[in-house]
Amino acid sequence: MKHSVNQKAKIIIVDDHPIVRQGMAMLINREGDMHACCEASDTEQALATNRSCQHNLAIVDLSLAGSSGLELVKRLLYGFPDLRILMMSMHDETTYAEIALRAGAHGYLMKQAATDTMLQAIRQILKGETYVSDQVKARMPHKTGYGNPDQASPIKNLTTNEVEVLHLIGLGLGTSEIAGKLFRSVKTIESHRANIKKKLNLNSGSQLAHFAINLISSSRQ
Repeated sequence: MKHSVNQKAKIIIVDDHPIVRQGMAMLINREGDMHACCEASDTEQALATNRSCQHNLAIVDLSLAGSSGLELVKRLLYGFPDLRILMMSMHDETTYAEIALRAGAHGYLMKQAATDTMLQAIRQILKGETYVSDQVKARMPHKTGYGNPDQASPIKNLTTNEVEVLHLIGLGLGTSEIAGKLFRSVKTIESHRANIKKKLNLNSGSQLAHFAINLISSSRQ
């Protein structure tokens, strides 16, 4: 759905913390050119809400109560290809920003960012542009139009699907639980786990779990 400059942009906030959703909505609704009209706490609620009230932009948290915001981004864009998406997270942007863009998001912003930065990111994305911080631009590979490929994320060689699986492993989910969350077979998840271990030079499932947990823990503030 195209956004007209003559009307407020409709925004949905997808986060599993009510206080976070409400705080963002208050900030957004102070602005004259945008309106946070809907909220959702999980993937299915976000999809259902956007079907009933199609939005111009979705703000999506990376981690949604044990599920993957990356999967939600892909499902939203499959059903609503004109929707613009800003992914927000507590996770370090130098690790996750490129991954979010690869999944289809149009920007990545850490929750610690200033209010003005969030509003700037929203407006930039609504104009059809991509938003990442200057620090991320300097680190992202040339194929994305930014920076130095030698400074990319330590998990840069993983596919988006593999990153989703790694993220859920770090949250403590087992193979069957991950398969259920991502609507894939156990065999597919096992294949992803094997590929991740190979690409990261890990020799066992315990090493994989340790790496995944440390990745999430080290990227929290």
